[in-house]
Amino acid sequence: MSRLSHNERAIVVSALKHATPYMRMYKRKIIVLKAGGKAFSSTDTTRNLMEQVGLLHQVGIRVVLVHGGGAQSTQMAEELGIAAEFVDGRRITDQSSLEIAAMVLNGQINTRILASCRDLDIPAVGISGVDAGLIKAHKRPPVARQGNSGETVDYGFVGDIESVDASVLIKQLDNDLVPIISPLSADESGTLLNINADSVASAVAVALSAEKLILATGAPGILESANEPASLISYVDLAGLSKLRNDNRLSDGMLPKVAAIELALLGGVPRVHVISHALPDSVLLEIFTNEGTGTLVVNDTQNLTPEEQKG
Repeated sequence: MSRLSHNERAIVVSALKHATPYMRMYKRKIIVLKAGGKAFSSTDTTRNLMEQVGLLHQVGIRVVLVHGGGAQSTQMAEELGIAAEFVDGRRITDQSSLEIAAMVLNGQINTRILASCRDLDIPAVGISGVDAGLIKAHKRPPVARQGNSGETVDYGFVGDIESVDASVLIKQLDNDLVPIISPLSADESGTLLNINADSVASAVAVALSAEKLILATGAPGILESANEPASLISYVDLAGLSKLRNDNRLSDGMLPKVAAIELALLGGVPRVHVISHALPDSVLLEIFTNEGTGTLVVNDTQNLTPEEQKG
């Protein structure tokens, strides 16, 4: 066993001292983490994220992971010659797209995550919104597009969430398990529905009275100018989000995330974080340091501590 140098020991001890107050603060608290499909594009990327989840679990933080799978669904659709269609950042799901989503979300990504958890000795359990009636949903009716008078869009087999049965997840958490949720559900007649993973994560966070909702995306956070990483916003509130949207500063892909963020904050979740899953240890940095890595979103920035405003 190699010995650490004096400098290496000092770094380790300093890091532990810095993280300890946050470990104490969040022990036994619930954190909902949502990661898009790109975070699970390979065994290595999956392991990188799940190692962080495993560490959170080991220090007593109760983690619920919601995963997406849009990138993989689009790739499989292209391979099968099926065009993927999006409106305002949301996927239109016809019967063929629904079958692809079910294969990708439950058969590929959820299983890959669970396999990684087995390797890392994380006691995880895979579940979808269909299982045990976790998510009650109905098929979204045709809706009017924002800013397009008279134009409506039919999203197909896309579900709108009615309620989340938190007791299903609480039982798993109380048994020291890490729920891995696939964002599929079904209506009362058993028709399978595809639900935006950000929406699922937000609804789950509200139902569980989570301490935090973390959205791990391909972007570094919320940007003041789309596609310009240097314009990263460190912190913002609901009024600021509304202004960004009204000023058309949000990309289509960010629109559903902002809607999910708003629902979470209005539903009682105190803090929402938007971070990059590609940045090494971004989840740990966001939870165990004041500076964080992405964008912190709250109801009102006036209520942030001076330390948070420096982050």
